[in-house]
Amino acid sequence: MRKILKKAAAVLTLSAMIASFTGCAKNDEPVANNRNENNVVTSSETNNTEENTVVTQSEIKEGEAMVVNLMEGINAAPAEITKEISLSEYGEKLNTFALNLFNSCRTNAERKENTLVSPLSVVLALAMTANGADGETLEQMEKTLGVSKDELNEFACVYAKLLAEQNPEFGKLELANSIWFTSDERFKVEQPFLMTNAKYYNADIFKAPFDNSTLKAINNWVNEKTKGMIPSILDTIPDEAVMYLVNALAFDAEWTEKYFDYQVRDWIFTTADGKEETNKYLHGEEHTYLEDENAKGFLKYYKGYQYAFVALLPNEGTDIDSYLDSLDGAHLNELLGNKQNYKVYTAIPKFEAEYSVEMSEQLKNLGMASAFDKGKADFKKLGTSAVGNISIDRVMHKTFIAVDENGTKAGAATIVEMTDGCAPEPEEHKEVYLTRPFVYMLLDCRTGNPFFIGVMRDLDK
Repeated sequence: MRKILKKAAAVLTLSAMIASFTGCAKNDEPVANNRNENNVVTSSETNNTEENTVVTQSEIKEGEAMVVNLMEGINAAPAEITKEISLSEYGEKLNTFALNLFNSCRTNAERKENTLVSPLSVVLALAMTANGADGETLEQMEKTLGVSKDELNEFACVYAKLLAEQNPEFGKLELANSIWFTSDERFKVEQPFLMTNAKYYNADIFKAPFDNSTLKAINNWVNEKTKGMIPSILDTIPDEAVMYLVNALAFDAEWTEKYFDYQVRDWIFTTADGKEETNKYLHGEEHTYLEDENAKGFLKYYKGYQYAFVALLPNEGTDIDSYLDSLDGAHLNELLGNKQNYKVYTAIPKFEAEYSVEMSEQLKNLGMASAFDKGKADFKKLGTSAVGNISIDRVMHKTFIAVDENGTKAGAATIVEMTDGCAPEPEEHKEVYLTRPFVYMLLDCRTGNPFFIGVMRDLDK
Protein backbone atom coordinates (compact mmCIF):
# COMPACT_ATOMS: atom_id res chain seq x y z
CA MET A 1 0.00 0.00 0.00
CA ARG A 2 2.82 2.42 0.83
CA LYS A 3 4.44 1.85 -2.57
CA ILE A 4 1.15 2.65 -4.26
CA LEU A 5 0.84 5.85 -2.23
CA LYS A 6 4.33 7.01 -3.10
CA LYS A 7 3.67 6.58 -6.80
CA ALA A 8 0.14 7.95 -6.81
CA ALA A 9 0.50 10.92 -4.46
CA ALA A 10 2.32 14.08 -5.34
CA VAL A 11 1.24 15.47 -2.01
CA LEU A 12 -0.19 13.82 1.12
CA THR A 13 -2.13 16.40 3.02
CA LEU A 14 -4.11 17.07 6.14
CA SER A 15 -6.11 20.24 5.61
CA ALA A 16 -8.44 19.73 8.54
CA MET A 17 -6.45 18.09 11.28
CA ILE A 18 -8.86 17.86 14.16
CA ALA A 19 -11.30 20.68 13.60
CA SER A 20 -11.81 23.95 11.85
CA PHE A 21 -10.05 26.40 14.17
CA THR A 22 -10.66 30.11 13.82
CA GLY A 23 -9.27 30.79 17.26
CA CYS A 24 -9.19 29.25 20.72
CA ALA A 25 -12.39 27.46 21.61
CA LYS A 26 -13.65 27.78 25.15
CA ASN A 27 -14.54 24.69 27.14
CA ASP A 28 -18.20 24.88 26.25
CA GLU A 29 -17.77 25.69 22.56
CA PRO A 30 -18.41 22.83 20.11
CA VAL A 31 -15.60 22.02 17.72
CA ALA A 32 -16.67 22.03 14.09
CA ASN A 33 -15.33 18.98 12.26
CA ASN A 34 -14.63 19.84 8.64
CA ARG A 35 -12.97 16.58 7.68
CA ASN A 36 -13.60 15.34 4.16
CA GLU A 37 -14.93 11.85 4.79
CA ASN A 38 -14.00 10.79 1.24
CA ASN A 39 -10.31 11.60 1.66
CA VAL A 40 -9.02 9.50 4.50
CA VAL A 41 -5.93 7.56 5.47
CA THR A 42 -4.80 6.65 8.98
CA SER A 43 -1.04 6.32 9.28
CA SER A 44 1.42 4.69 11.62
CA GLU A 45 2.87 8.12 12.45
CA THR A 46 -0.32 9.16 14.21
CA ASN A 47 -2.23 6.19 15.54
CA ASN A 48 -0.13 3.10 14.89
CA THR A 49 -2.95 1.25 13.08
CA GLU A 50 -0.89 0.46 10.00
CA GLU A 51 -2.63 -2.86 9.38
CA ASN A 52 -6.03 -1.15 9.09
CA THR A 53 -4.97 1.64 6.73
CA VAL A 54 -7.85 2.85 4.57
CA VAL A 55 -7.16 4.87 1.46
CA THR A 56 -9.54 6.85 -0.71
CA GLN A 57 -8.20 8.84 -3.66
CA SER A 58 -9.06 12.39 -4.68
CA GLU A 59 -7.50 15.12 -6.80
CA ILE A 60 -6.46 18.56 -5.62
CA LYS A 61 -5.45 21.65 -7.59
CA GLU A 62 -1.76 20.73 -7.82
CA GLY A 63 -2.54 17.86 -10.20
CA GLU A 64 -2.86 14.10 -9.74
CA ALA A 65 -2.27 14.37 -6.01
CA MET A 66 -4.14 12.35 -3.41
CA VAL A 67 -5.55 14.18 -0.38
CA VAL A 68 -4.99 12.18 2.79
CA ASN A 69 -6.16 12.99 6.30
CA LEU A 70 -3.34 11.83 8.57
CA MET A 71 -5.35 12.51 11.73
CA GLU A 72 -8.43 10.43 10.92
CA GLY A 73 -9.50 8.68 14.10
CA ILE A 74 -7.57 11.07 16.36
CA ASN A 75 -9.75 13.30 18.51
CA ALA A 76 -7.81 16.27 19.86
CA ALA A 77 -9.37 18.87 22.11
CA PRO A 78 -8.92 22.48 21.03
CA ALA A 79 -6.49 24.64 22.95
CA GLU A 80 -7.97 25.92 26.18
CA ILE A 81 -6.79 29.33 27.38
CA THR A 82 -8.14 29.77 30.89
CA LYS A 83 -6.28 32.91 31.93
CA GLU A 84 -6.61 36.48 30.73
CA ILE A 85 -4.25 37.23 27.86
CA SER A 86 -3.08 40.81 27.25
CA LEU A 87 -2.27 41.02 23.57
CA SER A 88 -0.79 44.49 24.02
CA GLU A 89 1.57 43.14 26.68
CA TYR A 90 2.72 40.38 24.35
CA GLY A 91 2.98 42.93 21.54
CA GLU A 92 5.36 45.08 23.57
CA LYS A 93 7.55 42.06 24.35
CA LEU A 94 7.65 40.98 20.72
CA ASN A 95 8.55 44.48 19.55
CA THR A 96 12.07 43.96 20.88
CA PHE A 97 12.53 40.95 18.61
CA ALA A 98 10.80 42.81 15.76
CA LEU A 99 13.29 45.70 15.84
CA ASN A 100 16.26 43.41 16.45
CA LEU A 101 15.32 41.28 13.45
CA PHE A 102 14.64 44.24 11.19
CA ASN A 103 17.89 45.98 12.09
CA SER A 104 19.84 42.77 11.63
CA CYS A 105 18.40 42.31 8.13
CA ARG A 106 18.99 45.98 7.33
CA THR A 107 22.62 45.99 8.37
CA ASN A 108 23.31 42.78 6.45
CA ALA A 109 21.80 44.22 3.26
CA GLU A 110 23.25 46.70 0.82
CA ARG A 111 22.84 50.20 2.23
CA LYS A 112 20.77 51.27 -0.78
CA GLU A 113 18.32 48.38 -0.48
CA ASN A 114 14.73 48.93 0.63
CA THR A 115 14.33 46.50 3.53
CA LEU A 116 10.86 45.18 4.44
CA VAL A 117 10.30 42.52 7.10
CA SER A 118 7.18 41.03 8.66
CA PRO A 119 8.20 40.18 12.25
CA LEU A 120 4.81 38.60 12.90
CA SER A 121 5.27 36.10 10.08
CA VAL A 122 8.75 35.16 11.27
CA VAL A 123 7.62 34.84 14.90
CA LEU A 124 4.79 32.46 14.02
CA ALA A 125 6.99 30.22 11.86
CA LEU A 126 9.67 30.06 14.56
CA ALA A 127 7.07 29.56 17.30
CA MET A 128 5.73 26.45 15.55
CA THR A 129 9.33 25.25 15.26
CA ALA A 130 9.96 25.92 18.95
CA ASN A 131 7.26 23.40 19.83
CA GLY A 132 9.69 20.74 18.64
CA ALA A 133 12.72 22.15 20.46
CA ASP A 134 14.13 21.24 23.85
CA GLY A 135 17.09 21.97 26.13
CA GLU A 136 19.54 24.71 25.18
CA THR A 137 18.00 24.98 21.70
CA LEU A 138 14.62 25.93 23.16
CA GLU A 139 16.18 28.25 25.74
CA GLN A 140 18.01 30.19 23.05
CA MET A 141 14.92 30.43 20.84
CA GLU A 142 12.80 31.71 23.73
CA LYS A 143 15.45 34.25 24.73
CA THR A 144 15.81 35.49 21.16
CA LEU A 145 12.06 35.84 20.63
CA GLY A 146 11.61 37.43 24.05
CA VAL A 147 8.76 35.19 25.21
CA SER A 148 8.44 31.57 26.22
CA LYS A 149 7.15 28.80 23.96
CA ASP A 150 3.96 28.52 26.02
CA GLU A 151 3.41 32.28 25.83
CA LEU A 152 3.92 32.19 22.06
CA ASN A 153 1.30 29.44 21.76
CA GLU A 154 -1.16 31.44 23.86
CA PHE A 155 -0.51 34.62 21.90
CA ALA A 156 -0.95 32.86 18.54
CA CYS A 157 -4.18 31.20 19.60
CA VAL A 158 -5.85 34.26 21.11
CA TYR A 159 -4.65 36.51 18.29
CA ALA A 160 -6.04 34.11 15.69
CA LYS A 161 -9.44 34.25 17.38
CA LEU A 162 -9.30 38.05 17.40
CA LEU A 163 -8.55 38.10 13.67
CA ALA A 164 -11.35 35.62 12.97
CA GLU A 165 -13.81 38.03 14.59
CA GLN A 166 -12.62 41.10 12.65
CA ASN A 167 -15.03 42.95 10.40
CA PRO A 168 -13.69 42.56 6.84
CA GLU A 169 -15.09 45.98 5.96
CA PHE A 170 -12.49 47.47 8.31
CA GLY A 171 -9.50 45.83 6.69
CA LYS A 172 -8.40 42.25 6.89
CA LEU A 173 -5.25 40.63 8.23
CA GLU A 174 -5.21 36.91 7.42
CA LEU A 175 -2.73 34.36 8.77
CA ALA A 176 -2.16 30.78 7.63
CA ASN A 177 0.26 28.13 8.88
CA SER A 178 1.33 24.78 7.53
CA ILE A 179 3.78 21.97 8.22
CA TRP A 180 5.16 19.76 5.46
CA PHE A 181 7.18 16.64 6.34
CA THR A 182 8.82 14.04 4.18
CA SER A 183 7.26 10.66 3.50
CA ASP A 184 10.74 9.13 3.40
CA GLU A 185 10.87 6.25 5.86
CA ARG A 186 14.06 7.61 7.45
CA PHE A 187 12.03 10.32 9.22
CA LYS A 188 9.55 9.78 12.04
CA VAL A 189 7.46 12.78 13.07
CA GLU A 190 6.27 13.20 16.66
CA GLN A 191 2.48 13.24 16.92
CA PRO A 192 2.34 15.61 19.98
CA PHE A 193 4.31 18.15 17.96
CA LEU A 194 1.75 18.05 15.13
CA MET A 195 -1.16 18.14 17.55
CA THR A 196 0.18 21.20 19.40
CA ASN A 197 0.62 23.15 16.18
CA ALA A 198 -2.82 22.11 14.98
CA LYS A 199 -4.44 23.27 18.22
CA TYR A 200 -2.64 26.57 18.66
CA TYR A 201 -1.78 27.56 15.08
CA ASN A 202 -4.55 25.87 13.08
CA ALA A 203 -1.72 24.46 10.98
CA ASP A 204 -2.39 22.46 7.84
CA ILE A 205 -0.31 19.26 7.98
CA PHE A 206 1.11 17.79 4.78
CA LYS A 207 3.05 14.55 4.39
CA ALA A 208 4.72 14.44 1.01
CA PRO A 209 7.44 12.98 -1.14
CA PHE A 210 10.03 15.76 -1.11
CA ASP A 211 10.31 16.11 -4.87
CA ASN A 212 9.43 18.74 -7.48
CA SER A 213 5.69 18.13 -7.07
CA THR A 214 5.93 19.09 -3.40
CA LEU A 215 8.12 22.09 -4.22
CA LYS A 216 5.35 23.29 -6.50
CA ALA A 217 2.66 22.48 -3.92
CA ILE A 218 4.38 24.49 -1.16
CA ASN A 219 4.79 27.51 -3.45
CA ASN A 220 1.18 27.19 -4.62
CA TRP A 221 0.02 27.12 -0.99
CA VAL A 222 2.01 30.29 -0.22
CA ASN A 223 0.72 32.00 -3.38
CA GLU A 224 -2.88 31.20 -2.45
CA LYS A 225 -2.60 32.25 1.20
CA THR A 226 -0.90 35.56 0.33
CA LYS A 227 -3.50 36.37 -2.36
CA GLY A 228 -0.87 36.19 -5.07
CA MET A 229 1.45 38.73 -3.43
CA ILE A 230 4.16 36.11 -2.76
CA PRO A 231 4.01 33.82 -5.82
CA SER A 232 6.79 31.54 -4.58
CA ILE A 233 9.32 31.32 -1.76
CA LEU A 234 11.06 27.94 -1.99
CA ASP A 235 13.63 27.45 -4.77
CA THR A 236 14.68 23.87 -4.15
CA ILE A 237 14.20 20.97 -1.73
CA PRO A 238 17.59 19.51 -0.76
CA ASP A 239 17.96 15.77 -0.23
CA GLU A 240 18.55 16.26 3.52
CA ALA A 241 15.32 18.24 4.09
CA VAL A 242 12.79 16.52 6.36
CA MET A 243 10.30 19.29 7.23
CA TYR A 244 9.13 22.79 6.31
CA LEU A 245 7.20 25.03 8.71
CA VAL A 246 5.47 27.82 6.83
CA ASN A 247 3.60 30.99 7.72
CA ALA A 248 1.78 33.14 5.20
CA LEU A 249 0.24 36.55 5.86
CA ALA A 250 -2.01 38.80 3.77
CA PHE A 251 -3.21 42.30 4.64
CA ASP A 252 -5.71 44.43 2.73
CA ALA A 253 -7.27 47.61 4.11
CA GLU A 254 -8.64 50.92 2.90
CA TRP A 255 -7.83 54.29 4.45
CA THR A 256 -10.43 55.83 6.73
CA GLU A 257 -10.44 58.65 4.19
CA LYS A 258 -9.35 57.88 0.66
CA TYR A 259 -7.49 60.46 -1.36
CA PHE A 260 -9.22 62.46 -4.06
CA ASP A 261 -7.57 63.10 -7.42
CA TYR A 262 -6.66 66.65 -6.48
CA GLN A 263 -4.70 65.32 -3.48
CA VAL A 264 -2.42 63.27 -5.73
CA ARG A 265 0.37 65.25 -7.35
CA ASP A 266 4.03 65.04 -8.23
CA TRP A 267 6.68 65.80 -5.64
CA ILE A 268 10.40 65.22 -5.33
CA PHE A 269 11.90 62.43 -3.22
CA THR A 270 15.59 62.90 -2.42
CA THR A 271 17.68 59.81 -1.66
CA ALA A 272 20.46 59.79 0.95
CA ASP A 273 23.08 60.32 -1.77
CA GLY A 274 21.25 63.37 -3.12
CA LYS A 275 19.52 61.84 -6.15
CA GLU A 276 16.15 63.49 -6.89
CA GLU A 277 13.22 61.37 -8.01
CA THR A 278 9.79 62.56 -9.14
CA ASN A 279 6.97 60.52 -7.67
CA LYS A 280 3.22 60.68 -7.10
CA TYR A 281 2.45 61.86 -3.56
CA LEU A 282 -0.72 61.54 -1.50
CA HIS A 283 -1.33 64.83 0.31
CA GLY A 284 -3.58 64.84 3.33
CA GLU A 285 -4.18 65.76 6.93
CA GLU A 286 -3.87 63.45 9.93
CA HIS A 287 -4.30 63.97 13.66
CA THR A 288 -1.89 61.60 15.39
CA TYR A 289 1.65 62.92 15.67
CA LEU A 290 4.82 61.12 16.76
CA GLU A 291 8.10 62.70 17.78
CA ASP A 292 11.37 61.86 19.48
CA GLU A 293 14.75 63.58 19.64
CA ASN A 294 15.77 62.55 16.14
CA ALA A 295 12.60 62.08 14.10
CA LYS A 296 8.99 63.06 13.63
CA GLY A 297 6.13 61.05 12.23
CA PHE A 298 2.44 60.26 12.19
CA LEU A 299 -0.18 57.52 12.14
CA LYS A 300 -2.64 57.23 9.29
CA TYR A 301 -5.49 54.89 10.17
CA TYR A 302 -7.29 52.36 8.06
CA LYS A 303 -11.06 51.90 8.23
CA GLY A 304 -12.18 50.80 11.67
CA TYR A 305 -9.06 52.19 13.39
CA GLN A 306 -7.77 48.69 14.13
CA TYR A 307 -4.72 49.11 11.90
CA ALA A 308 -2.53 52.07 11.05
CA PHE A 309 0.28 53.08 8.72
CA VAL A 310 3.14 54.51 10.78
CA ALA A 311 5.72 56.83 9.20
CA LEU A 312 8.88 58.12 10.89
CA LEU A 313 11.01 60.76 9.15
CA PRO A 314 14.48 61.40 10.60
CA ASN A 315 15.28 65.07 11.15
CA GLU A 316 17.26 66.98 8.54
CA GLY A 317 20.89 66.00 8.95
CA THR A 318 20.08 62.68 10.66
CA ASP A 319 21.08 59.67 8.58
CA ILE A 320 18.36 57.03 8.20
CA ASP A 321 20.68 54.24 9.38
CA SER A 322 21.89 56.24 12.36
CA TYR A 323 18.29 56.74 13.41
CA LEU A 324 17.43 53.07 12.96
CA ASP A 325 20.48 52.08 15.00
CA SER A 326 18.92 53.97 17.92
CA LEU A 327 15.46 52.44 17.47
CA ASP A 328 14.88 49.36 19.62
CA GLY A 329 11.79 47.72 21.09
CA ALA A 330 11.68 49.82 24.25
CA HIS A 331 12.12 53.04 22.26
CA LEU A 332 9.38 52.04 19.83
CA ASN A 333 6.98 51.15 22.65
CA GLU A 334 7.64 54.53 24.26
CA LEU A 335 7.22 56.38 20.97
CA LEU A 336 3.93 54.67 20.13
CA GLY A 337 2.74 55.13 23.72
CA ASN A 338 3.21 58.90 23.55
CA LYS A 339 1.08 59.79 20.56
CA GLN A 340 0.21 63.47 20.39
CA ASN A 341 -2.94 65.15 19.13
CA TYR A 342 -1.96 67.63 16.44
CA LYS A 343 -3.17 68.53 13.04
CA VAL A 344 -0.49 67.01 10.78
CA TYR A 345 -0.12 67.95 7.13
CA THR A 346 1.28 64.87 5.43
CA ALA A 347 2.60 63.65 2.11
CA ILE A 348 3.00 59.90 1.48
CA PRO A 349 4.56 58.64 -1.74
CA LYS A 350 2.67 56.02 -3.70
CA PHE A 351 4.98 53.05 -3.72
CA GLU A 352 5.43 49.34 -4.02
CA ALA A 353 8.23 47.40 -2.39
CA GLU A 354 9.27 43.77 -2.20
CA TYR A 355 12.06 42.12 -0.31
CA SER A 356 13.49 38.65 0.22
CA VAL A 357 16.10 37.37 2.63
CA GLU A 358 17.49 34.10 3.94
CA MET A 359 17.87 35.05 7.59
CA SER A 360 19.70 32.16 9.22
CA GLU A 361 22.80 34.27 9.89
CA GLN A 362 20.71 37.08 11.37
CA LEU A 363 18.93 34.68 13.72
CA LYS A 364 22.21 33.08 14.78
CA ASN A 365 23.59 36.52 15.58
CA LEU A 366 20.48 37.33 17.61
CA GLY A 367 21.18 34.41 19.91
CA MET A 368 19.65 31.17 18.61
CA ALA A 369 22.78 29.58 17.11
CA SER A 370 22.14 26.13 18.61
CA ALA A 371 19.03 25.64 16.48
CA PHE A 372 21.23 25.78 13.35
CA ASP A 373 24.07 23.65 14.73
CA LYS A 374 23.83 20.13 13.31
CA GLY A 375 25.66 18.76 16.35
CA LYS A 376 23.94 20.76 19.12
CA ALA A 377 20.37 21.30 17.86
CA ASP A 378 17.75 19.51 19.94
CA PHE A 379 14.54 18.98 18.00
CA LYS A 380 13.71 15.47 19.20
CA LYS A 381 10.22 16.66 20.15
CA LEU A 382 9.68 17.48 16.47
CA GLY A 383 10.86 14.16 15.10
CA THR A 384 13.83 11.91 14.54
CA SER A 385 15.82 10.80 11.52
CA ALA A 386 17.71 7.60 11.00
CA VAL A 387 20.51 9.40 9.17
CA GLY A 388 21.38 12.25 11.53
CA ASN A 389 20.42 14.98 13.97
CA ILE A 390 17.70 17.44 12.92
CA SER A 391 18.44 21.18 12.83
CA ILE A 392 17.26 24.34 11.10
CA ASP A 393 19.09 24.90 7.83
CA ARG A 394 17.43 27.93 6.22
CA VAL A 395 14.80 30.51 7.20
CA MET A 396 13.47 32.13 4.05
CA HIS A 397 11.38 35.29 4.18
CA LYS A 398 9.62 37.28 1.46
CA THR A 399 7.49 40.42 1.69
CA PHE A 400 5.48 42.74 -0.56
CA ILE A 401 3.64 46.04 0.03
CA ALA A 402 1.69 48.45 -2.15
CA VAL A 403 0.48 51.86 -0.90
CA ASP A 404 -1.85 54.02 -3.00
CA GLU A 405 -4.85 56.37 -2.85
CA ASN A 406 -7.22 53.69 -1.63
CA GLY A 407 -5.19 51.97 1.05
CA THR A 408 -2.57 49.27 1.46
CA LYS A 409 -2.04 45.67 0.42
CA ALA A 410 0.78 43.64 1.88
CA GLY A 411 1.86 40.03 1.93
CA ALA A 412 4.56 38.01 3.66
CA ALA A 413 5.72 34.44 3.94
CA THR A 414 8.28 32.71 6.12
CA ILE A 415 9.51 29.14 5.76
CA VAL A 416 11.72 27.29 8.23
CA GLU A 417 13.63 24.45 6.61
CA MET A 418 14.54 21.54 8.88
CA THR A 419 17.22 19.13 7.73
CA ASP A 420 18.67 16.03 9.25
CA GLY A 421 22.82 15.92 9.93
CA CYS A 422 -8.82 60.61 16.27
CA ALA A 423 -9.86 64.10 18.53
CA PRO A 424 -10.49 67.98 18.51
CA GLU A 425 -7.87 69.90 16.59
CA PRO A 426 -5.52 72.27 18.40
CA GLU A 427 -4.50 75.42 16.56
CA GLU A 428 -0.84 74.43 16.20
CA HIS A 429 -0.04 72.04 13.40
CA LYS A 430 2.84 69.81 12.31
CA GLU A 431 4.17 68.86 8.91
CA VAL A 432 5.63 65.50 7.90
CA TYR A 433 6.38 65.16 4.21
CA LEU A 434 8.12 61.91 3.33
CA THR A 435 10.38 63.42 0.70
CA ARG A 436 13.59 61.71 1.85
CA PRO A 437 14.40 58.24 3.26
CA PHE A 438 11.91 57.22 5.95
CA VAL A 439 10.85 54.34 8.18
CA TYR A 440 7.35 52.92 7.90
CA MET A 441 5.31 50.25 9.65
CA LEU A 442 1.93 48.58 9.51
CA LEU A 443 0.66 48.55 13.08
CA ASP A 444 -2.02 46.51 14.79
CA CYS A 445 -3.41 49.17 17.14
CA ARG A 446 -4.87 46.54 19.46
CA THR A 447 -1.53 44.91 20.25
CA GLY A 448 0.81 47.82 19.52
CA ASN A 449 2.79 45.35 17.42
CA PRO A 450 4.06 46.27 13.92
CA PHE A 451 3.42 43.32 11.62
CA PHE A 452 5.50 44.97 8.87
CA ILE A 453 8.56 47.21 9.28
CA GLY A 454 10.26 48.83 6.31
CA VAL A 455 12.75 51.49 5.31
CA MET A 456 12.25 53.38 2.06
CA ARG A 457 15.57 54.62 0.70
CA ASP A 458 14.84 54.92 -3.00
CA LEU A 459 11.39 55.02 -4.62
CA ASP A 460 12.82 53.94 -7.97
CA LYS A 461 14.05 50.57 -6.67
